[in-house]
Amino acid sequence: MPQWLEAGFWGLLAGSALLIGATVGFFVRVPRRATASVMAFGAGVLLSAVSFELIDEAHDQGGLLPVAIGAAAGALAYTGANVLLARHGARHRKRSGDEQPSEREQPGSGSAIAVGALLDGVPESVVIGAGLLAGGPVSLVTVIAVFLSNVPEGLSSAAGMRQAGRTRRYVFGLWTAIALISGAAALAGYTLLGGAPPEVLATITALAAGAILAMITDTMVPEAFADAHLLVGLITVLGFLVAFALSHA
Repeated sequence: MPQWLEAGFWGLLAGSALLIGATVGFFVRVPRRATASVMAFGAGVLLSAVSFELIDEAHDQGGLLPVAIGAAAGALAYTGANVLLARHGARHRKRSGDEQPSEREQPGSGSAIAVGALLDGVPESVVIGAGLLAGGPVSLVTVIAVFLSNVPEGLSSAAGMRQAGRTRRYVFGLWTAIALISGAAALAGYTLLGGAPPEVLATITALAAGAILAMITDTMVPEAFADAHLLVGLITVLGFLVAFALSHA
C-alpha cells in the first residue's frame, strides 16, 4: 500500500471510533457515571500519547525550542478557537447530560458544535499522517491512543446531542463527516509535510500536541470529573499506564 494511502487509512480508522462511540451514545442510555469513567480512561490514554509519542518524538527531531514554540502555539490556537465556539453554544459539546443547548435555545449552536468536533479531531489525525514521513511504519500506539480516546468522545457528545433534541440525521451525519475528514487530515499531514526540515516537523508535531492537551483539559476532563467523582484520578492513571505500556511493548 502506498504510504499516502496508508496515512489516510489509519486516520480514517482512528476517526471511525467517533462514529462507533456516537452510535452507542445515541441508541444506548449509558449511565453518566459509566460515560464519565470511560472519558477519564480516554483522557489518560491521550495524555500518555502526547507525552511519550508526540512531545518526546518532536524533541528528538528538533530539540526544545521547536517543541516549546509549537506546543504553545497549538494551545493558543485551540483555546482561541474554542472561546469563539463557546460563545455560539459549543462549550459543552462533549458533555453527555443536558448541558448542551438545543437549536431552539441557542440558534446556530448545532453548527458551532460541528465545527468544535472538527477542531477536536483534526490535530490527532494530522499527527498520524506526519508520523509516516520518516519512512517507517505508522505509530500504532498513536493510532490506538486516538482510537481509544475517540470512542468516549463520540459516546458522550452524541448522548448530549440526543438530550438536546438533535436529530439522528444530524448526529450521524456529523460523526460520519468527522471520520472522513480525519482520514483526509492524516493524508494531508503526510502529503503537505513531505520534505519539510526536521525542525518544522518537530514544530508541527508539538503544535498538534499542544492543541490536543488543551482539548483534553477543556472538554474531556470536565465530563470525566462530573460524575466519576473520587475514581476519576485512578481511571485516568489506568488509561495513561495502558498507553504507556503499549508504547514500550
